[in-house]
Amino acid sequence: MANLLPAPLHRAILPAAHIIRHRWRRWRKTPIAGVSIVMTNLSGDVLLLKHSYGPDVWSLPGGGLGKGEDPEVAARREVREELGVDLARIERVGTLEETLSGSPHTAHVFAAVCDQRPTPDKREVKEARYFPSHSLPEPLGRTTRSRIALWRAREMG
Repeated sequence: MANLLPAPLHRAILPAAHIIRHRWRRWRKTPIAGVSIVMTNLSGDVLLLKHSYGPDVWSLPGGGLGKGEDPEVAARREVREELGVDLARIERVGTLEETLSGSPHTAHVFAAVCDQRPTPDKREVKEARYFPSHSLPEPLGRTTRSRIALWRAREMG
């Protein structure tokens, strides 16, 4: 549906949609779930994104989980939609229980190695870059920080 709109119009609408969704969640407090993917390239650098909406922070690929959707299927879908990449292999890192926009949120975190060049969709994602895992840029989003910490703990594991 969103691809029916020209990319510039889609980008222009997303900030308002983000605010409305945030306020709706604060009011309803309905439990929600999503996925995040810590993607690395063959050298171990971490892929971070800048979105066209929400806080101006570096974040991970990911998004909402559809009703009844399997988390791994959602993770693959989000990476394909946002970056045009089909992941060959993906591994579950863990799950975080948190509050997001005032609602209970279950975050399913995955890890994947990408041997392709990600291409931002220029709708939701305006920039995608790899950074050395020991030197991530600021500002990192709060949720990004917690997901990377979970991934690092598993890597050290």
